[in-house]
Amino acid sequence: MISKTMRTILHALSYGNIEVEASRRLADIKKLDAMRIFFKTLDTKVYNGNYEVPIRLYFPSEEAMSGDVVEHHYPVLLFFHGGGWVTESIDNYERICARLANATGQYVVAVEYRLAPEDKFPAGLEDCYAVAKAVYSGDFMLNIRPENITLIGDSAGGNLCAALSLMARDRGEFMPNRQILIYPATYNDYTENSPFVSVKENGSDYLLTAGKMQDYIDLYARNEEDKKNPYFAPYIAEDLTNQPDTLILTCEFDPLRDEGEAYGERLKEAGNHV
Repeated sequence: MISKTMRTILHALSYGNIEVEASRRLADIKKLDAMRIFFKTLDTKVYNGNYEVPIRLYFPSEEAMSGDVVEHHYPVLLFFHGGGWVTESIDNYERICARLANATGQYVVAVEYRLAPEDKFPAGLEDCYAVAKAVYSGDFMLNIRPENITLIGDSAGGNLCAALSLMARDRGEFMPNRQILIYPATYNDYTENSPFVSVKENGSDYLLTAGKMQDYIDLYARNEEDKKNPYFAPYIAEDLTNQPDTLILTCEFDPLRDEGEAYGERLKEAGNHV
């Protein structure tokens, strides 16, 4: 349950559509974190063609920082941040990634994929794929066995995880074993035509509105044909076989709730462990 006071506050904050620069400035407030000095990180990069994709490695412990990084064999969480493919960054996700590393005892590798509208679909996804390929193939500073790597992402990042897993299966260059999709965006329409009840029930008063989601979709896509691509909206994929073991987390008062759960059901129907 949400208290009446909190409902009032959420309603007041749930307004308007996406204005890219204003939304990015608001997201950047999270960079002002007094605790960031204590985070143990290392910045590096992976090439996607000629483009350098920035990577930030979060260490799970002091021991993991000692000596040569490749000597340690901690598991890896390969993390893709949310933000509607338009906002947010690994700087804004510092505390989340650092706490994730500390709580799980795993390295967290966070990917600074390119954002729309400057770089539309599939640029950001291809950046994520390039990093994943490097990590899974061992062409990275961490010497990690593929079975010890987990894809993880929230919202748009969950979309990128799911799309990357489909792309990896189709291209045959590597294959993730596990993925964690945190309230993933898996569909392509947040108008009144959406088939999901949560878009209608939770699309106006809970910060992330249906209108904002539709703006994100429109900013991410190059054209209407992109929206019909399963790498853009994994839920519409005809073939969901041979996907990783999947954990899906959804939230009750969230427009994305039903499509995340529906994607999980489709994965299960295709014979995957969810």
